[in-house]
Amino acid sequence: QVQLVESGGGLVQPGGSLTLSCAASRRVGNFLGVTWYRQAPGKQRELVASISIRGSPNFADSVKDRFTISRDNARNTIYLRMNNLKPEDTARYYCNATTPWGNLWGQGTQVTVAS
Repeated sequence: QVQLVESGGGLVQPGGSLTLSCAASRRVGNFLGVTWYRQAPGKQRELVASISIRGSPNFADSVKDRFTISRDNARNTIYLRMNNLKPEDTARYYCNATTPWGNLWGQGTQVTVAS
């Protein structure tokens, strides 16, 4: 069974930074793509950033120039580095992967941006 486990969330002040991790139980190099989503209370889940099997990143306009996404194949982990966080970034962040074993979701990690 392939699993994704997110970590790294927490409470941070506006302007601060966090790095979220998505650890996989299989080789992420085999993943066709990985996407970070987020969902705030009362809102729909939205795409934040994605990275393809070739390492090409894609970002939502709301996080461009503030967030980066990367993949460490040796650690089977995908990272989302979030800089200059804003209160509107508050949400539960989920990792989603398209893999040879199916479409996978993690349980999410909460990010709260508040002073």
